[in-house]
Amino acid sequence: MSSPALARTTFPSHAGAWLTPLELGLLAAIWGASFMFMRIAAKDFGALPLVEIRLALGALVLLPFLWRARAAFTLKLWPKLALIGAINSAVPFVLFAWAAQRAPAGVGAITNSMAVLFTALVAFLFYGERIGTRRGVALFAGFVGVVVLASGKVVGASIGWAVVAGTTAAFLYGIGANMVRRHLTGLPAGAVAAATLSCGALLMLPFAAATWPSHSIPVVSWLSASALGVICSGFAYTVYYRLIQRIGAARAVTVTYLVPLFAVAWAWLLLSEPLTLSMLIAGALILGSVALSQRPSA
Repeated sequence: MSSPALARTTFPSHAGAWLTPLELGLLAAIWGASFMFMRIAAKDFGALPLVEIRLALGALVLLPFLWRARAAFTLKLWPKLALIGAINSAVPFVLFAWAAQRAPAGVGAITNSMAVLFTALVAFLFYGERIGTRRGVALFAGFVGVVVLASGKVVGASIGWAVVAGTTAAFLYGIGANMVRRHLTGLPAGAVAAATLSCGALLMLPFAAATWPSHSIPVVSWLSASALGVICSGFAYTVYYRLIQRIGAARAVTVTYLVPLFAVAWAWLLLSEPLTLSMLIAGALILGSVALSQRPSA
């Protein structure tokens, strides 16, 4: 979800008053649905082929951004783009798809919320940024939430490894966000996303080809995989960049608070997945910790 800073674009205030909440809600609903789509399609495709479809389709949607800014993407930049594509897209997508085969959609969405906290933790551990008392408390509360979530069971089955996979993916997002901020700042965010998704798709291609399912894939899984790429990656990133341009990255990232709510709601309404007590407690702890970490200093 993270991206380099973009120049702020001025919009009429009366338009922003209703457009910003609408786009925040739309984006949260789309990214919340992505966990449901993974839950539907991963069991038929497997994690690696599903992620290949998602990366490739997402890259295709965003390719016009990269084409317009192609002059800025020099040859020496592409190794960094490939590394960031692996860390910030390919591997986390695989981990979430793997988790989706083993746990309800809401579990992945809740662990995904830790990305905001992990971004601050990575900046502290590797780049010497101050973390502050409030963010330290927020990190502790978030990790407690992860432990609560990992200890839960759904229909008698443990979801611990799925939580570990989702939390690892969120940690990789934290690394990727810091790498983007330090190595790709100044480049158009849409073009960066297109480049990193393209690199991720190329890196994943041999693994996806080697594990491509031999059985027929139901139409609903094809539709879910397509929605993951076109809507949840390509279109959603376009909306996200519009928000960053209008209201700034700090406010745009608050969409993180809403994604688990939509993910749980979609899964409950359309997949009849249960909402357990451990998910409620963990969600409250993690989302509360993210909100605490994002409060401006006095």
